[in-house]
Amino acid sequence: MNSTTTYRFDPVDLEQARLLGRLSPARRIQAMLDARELAVGLIRGRLRRQYPHLPPREINLKVLEEIDRAGRTSPGP
Repeated sequence: MNSTTTYRFDPVDLEQARLLGRLSPARRIQAMLDARELAVGLIRGRLRRQYPHLPPREINLKVLEEIDRAGRTSPGP
């Protein structure tokens, strides 16, 4: 890999992975749910600023569209 390689997603943080691996399964799931809530909130806030005229229902549909699109994006350069 050369220095001009770009990634769509950041590389895995190994220290963060080690810390998460030490958590109980319940705490790991809670951390995942908290991260998801944060990500969805950030997407929703950006879409509200981008489309201030849309009602909440339409914003929520756009959030779901973005999440679906991200799920179909493959990681890597």
